[in-house]
Amino acid sequence: MPKKPTILVVTPEITYLPEGMGNMAQRMSAKAGGMADVSASLVSELYDQGADIHVALPNYRRMFHMDVQEMFDREYERVKENLGIERIHLAEDRIFYHRDEVYADENLQVALAFQREVINHIIPLVRPDLIHCNDWMTGLIPAVARRFDIPCLMTLHNIHTQKVSMAEMEDRGVDTAVFWEYLYFERQPHSYEESRLNNGTDLLASGIFAADHVNTVSQTFLHEVVEGRHDFVPEAIKKELANKNWAGCASGILNAPDVSYDPAKDSAIDVQYDDTNVMKGKAANKKKLQETIGLNVNPDAPILFWPSRLDPMQKGCQLLADIIYQVVADYSDIDLQVAIIANGSFQVHFQNIVNLHGLQGRVSIVDFNERLSRLGYAGSDFMLMPSRFEPCGLPQMVSPKYGTLSIAHDTGGIHDTVEHLNHDGKFGNGFRFEDYSPEGLRWGIDEAIRFYKWADFDKERVLSRIMKESAERFNHKTTASAYIERYETMLGCKVGS
Repeated sequence: MPKKPTILVVTPEITYLPEGMGNMAQRMSAKAGGMADVSASLVSELYDQGADIHVALPNYRRMFHMDVQEMFDREYERVKENLGIERIHLAEDRIFYHRDEVYADENLQVALAFQREVINHIIPLVRPDLIHCNDWMTGLIPAVARRFDIPCLMTLHNIHTQKVSMAEMEDRGVDTAVFWEYLYFERQPHSYEESRLNNGTDLLASGIFAADHVNTVSQTFLHEVVEGRHDFVPEAIKKELANKNWAGCASGILNAPDVSYDPAKDSAIDVQYDDTNVMKGKAANKKKLQETIGLNVNPDAPILFWPSRLDPMQKGCQLLADIIYQVVADYSDIDLQVAIIANGSFQVHFQNIVNLHGLQGRVSIVDFNERLSRLGYAGSDFMLMPSRFEPCGLPQMVSPKYGTLSIAHDTGGIHDTVEHLNHDGKFGNGFRFEDYSPEGLRWGIDEAIRFYKWADFDKERVLSRIMKESAERFNHKTTASAYIERYETMLGCKVGS
């Protein structure tokens, strides 16, 4: 019987690991974004399919709630009882141990320490047949993989990057002389010695350049970057991603929301419900949401919910600020309300608008809280997402699971997940506007309120359909299956049982 290929997933963040992978697996949670959920779902699906799957991640002792003695006991028991192959490989460095979050001021030092351990210890130990890397913090690994003829997939969850010289890498214990030819430099390198000190390496561009295949977390965002639609994308990343795309070595695979986003099981909401009683369930949660965050308690008031961080660079919160007073005023006859459950630099501007115009009871701004955010999905009617750009996005996939329709700008992952609701409600799952402007957002809101005024029976029919379709479409199994198919194409064989 042929040996199953060994897959090594290298990720700086993850939300959980299958219990069978070790007695500490469920405690190894370190999340900053969608990468953590995707990594967790992929590893779990591969493990369930019987694949030879391994994971490399930093040893965030504080976040994993481990102390030195526990780490020693874990390794001692594993060796003593001959527990077999270790599948969770923790990169060891003091820079990881006492962190409270994945990303902070010393990101570059963390990334270099992580990659040093993966390159020097984990890859030689695991001897993988394929390596799956994630974002710039793993950008050196594809070059090492290419040096040793190991197929490598690089996933771009966003386009953040860092630049560093080979000399700085070597100071952190990474021997770049072994694989320097496969890195992406700021200028054409003439030799290792000539470029070592003063020819910077772009980590994400290097990962794209050296990987056998690259995927973004939506097909549309890939096309937008390649076509130069976003001026904030560094030229090196755009160039290398375009090269991969033209060579047929780039694709888009959507992320998916965590499995806990299910109104039939969500313990954070006031009343659980499903697609058979969506109107009744949402009405109960609307009342609880209004009471909790200080909105007028009115069962007939439509609620617009803002769940994303208040970042004017990406999320488009300034578009809402420009029109929020007029929208509330124009729909005062139906008591339209806005629930902003989010942190960010723009929060103070919304608070000033509320105070200036006396919008208390109609507009509420509160700090992000996981339980409160889930109540927002369940108790609101519409979710606002006027993003300037969106590599993938998750709120527009979470909200329809709760029967809450998105009002979203047509960009990136939103284009791939939100379809404008048809006039008869038989197709579509939200309201998508094309013009990134206050006027575009206002048009989307007007379309949503037009739907809100439908008869309850007709609305329930539409919401029930959307909830069913979202559960089938936006899930980890679908996402993991797409990655597994990519692995099998790269390897030319099955990866599971």
